[in-house]
Amino acid sequence: MSARLRRTPVSLCALTTAALINVGPIVQAAEVPSYCAELKQVASLVLLRDKFASIIGAPRAGNFLDAKITLPGWDDCSFYGMRTYTCDSQGFKTADEGNAAHGRVVEEVKSCLRGGWTEDESRASPAYVVLRDARQSASITINTDLTEKGEHVVRLILFLRSG
Repeated sequence: MSARLRRTPVSLCALTTAALINVGPIVQAAEVPSYCAELKQVASLVLLRDKFASIIGAPRAGNFLDAKITLPGWDDCSFYGMRTYTCDSQGFKTADEGNAAHGRVVEEVKSCLRGGWTEDESRASPAYVVLRDARQSASITINTDLTEKGEHVVRLILFLRSG
């Protein structure tokens, strides 16, 4: 009987440990988005002499260029000229869905870039947020938009500031 009692606490301890190990990545995934590594990589280029040159690809229609680094889960990442990196979220059917996604994306981006970027609350509105890097050399805008297909998207734009 005592052998059985000894096994039960060990089993409960093992199960509790396994549960905590399995919950850890879930909590962490909610704090840092799946596209964080790529976003950090693109954002870090604003500090280099050549800026975005190493990740600008082939020309597209108009003044757009392919991006060699795209954000996983985002659509149509590209450059507008040589100074502006842009990506759209997946499309949403309603404005409410787009606005909810906007709020999530803002929190995800702030979590991902914490420490080096801060929100400029003087430029904010419910559907438009501006983040600035610590050196004031670049900004990120996160806003909602309506596509030609009638879908609501969240648009992330990282651009070099004048100077």
